[in-house]
Amino acid sequence: MTIATKYLALWWRIVTGVGTLFFPPQCAGCGKVNTWLCSTCAETIPLLEGPLCPRCGRPWEGEGNCPACRAHLPAVRRLRAATLFAEPIRSAIHALKYNGGREVAESVRPLMAKAWAKWAMAGDLLAPVPLHPRREARRGYNQSALLATALGLAVNLPVVPDLLERIRPTRSQTQLGREARRRNVAGAFRVRRPSLVRGRHITLIDDVATTGATLDACAVALLEEGAASVDAFTLARAA
Repeated sequence: MTIATKYLALWWRIVTGVGTLFFPPQCAGCGKVNTWLCSTCAETIPLLEGPLCPRCGRPWEGEGNCPACRAHLPAVRRLRAATLFAEPIRSAIHALKYNGGREVAESVRPLMAKAWAKWAMAGDLLAPVPLHPRREARRGYNQSALLATALGLAVNLPVVPDLLERIRPTRSQTQLGREARRRNVAGAFRVRRPSLVRGRHITLIDDVATTGATLDACAVALLEEGAASVDAFTLARAA
């Protein structure tokens, strides 16, 4: 981490801290003060229900894979999520990513654990999708790593936070279409610890799956290093 990046991270933490002091967190569900997502509201968030695309986990009532997966078969063997990307989870994830709301990861641990069991997920280890070092320094943490740690404790699986690294900065995927997202993240990830990958069944962890392009780019890097299979599990799924 460069000196400039360290100062940027410090500045961002100061700004976030001052903002929290004058504008304390409010639960995304009920408005309760001093929490981004209270346990009561977290318990009421519904699990994602089927029918789903068997490959990418998108809500899909047709037979077999959805049209997107038929057009471009993902490298991820199976993608599942805990819930739909709707309120209050949408605002809770925004707080987790942009407002220093680390506590959200703990609040949603029971939800993620229930969904993990519901979809019969399994694997040898959990690997969070990495941020670029500059973005992680500015944020102060990787939200996907926080979610992976919370889930790993709940399902008794090891978490390897540094299994992957993002080797080049990428544009935000938010305003990009499906093909643009795929091009944006192609070749953006590298395996840092190949010895932990070969022959292993790995589950990627992220906050939200939209097109799945980022997860797919991570899976390609893992499979190229000899992973036996790569699944993915996210907190939320965009419909």
